[in-house]
Amino acid sequence: MSKSELAYRAGVSVDTLRVWCKPFERELTAMGMRPSMRVLPPNIVRFLVEKLCIDIDD
Repeated sequence: MSKSELAYRAGVSVDTLRVWCKPFERELTAMGMRPSMRVLPPNIVRFLVEKLCIDIDD
């Protein structure tokens, strides 16, 4: 899933999503996330969905 799609499903901009991710920066980096990533691997998407309470079910 792309960052922009995840942000859309959360109802925010990509910049806001980035701000929301700041408190989890250490964990996300350990999971392999880089700031330049446009497409997020499933493990990072799951982590963010759980931590940020984002509903991604259609």
